[in-house]
Amino acid sequence: MKLNEFLSKNPVFTLSELDQFLSQRGSGNRSTRNALLSYYRQRGRIVSIRRGLYAVVPVGTLPETFAVDPYLLAAKMKPDAVLAYHTALEFHGKAYSVFKRFFCLTNKTSVPVRFRNYEFRCALTPQVLKKKHKENFGVQETERLGVSIKVTSLERTFVDVLDRPDISGSWEEIWRSLESIEFFDISKVIEYVLLLGNSTTVAKAGFFLEQHRQELMIEDNHLEPLFDLRPKQPHYLDRSKRKSGRFVSSWNLVVPNDIIERSWKEVF
Repeated sequence: MKLNEFLSKNPVFTLSELDQFLSQRGSGNRSTRNALLSYYRQRGRIVSIRRGLYAVVPVGTLPETFAVDPYLLAAKMKPDAVLAYHTALEFHGKAYSVFKRFFCLTNKTSVPVRFRNYEFRCALTPQVLKKKHKENFGVQETERLGVSIKVTSLERTFVDVLDRPDISGSWEEIWRSLESIEFFDISKVIEYVLLLGNSTTVAKAGFFLEQHRQELMIEDNHLEPLFDLRPKQPHYLDRSKRKSGRFVSSWNLVVPNDIIERSWKEVF
């Protein structure tokens, strides 16, 4: 049995997807599957990314140098993988910088995977979303190279990178990336912030929205629900680093001066 039909439609595939394809064609035998994988690997038509995950080598290219789509690899790291955080910003074309590290959301932890100069990591879905059965809030299904994948929406991504700066890049990177978003559904942003229920994240989102009132057409009624959940005591923008800065009393937030002043805009 030849796999050309399957390979032409699946530039990146998992073992379970291949098994399903073979089963539909009346060949669910594991030995047959393993023989086919061995055959195509020896001939340089597929490469193994990690156990159970493969990439197809286009005809006429070498296995050592062919260009593999890292977004497809990230989206196939786990059956429930969702492109998220800075990776989602890049996917949506809103990241200030291009990273070699890719993140997906999943319900089960796993060790990082390296392929060439890329690194793929999985972050656990926030427990608060699982408890509320809202894991899929703001998750979109889309296609890339004919393959169906999942990615967080701009609205959810906006909140997620503020919520997890430890895996989203520097604050300058986060701020400059978010500033490239011309429009989003503010009601969805507010809904998701409140869903997470983290007072520090509430303050960070509120501060950003207030700082960009004019550009994002933010009204007082948008911010009112966030004011009610802001921290009772002063919190740092990044609690893990506690970098000194200016105290923004309206949000009980200590914000680094370079973000307050957006000092990077002065560099030409």
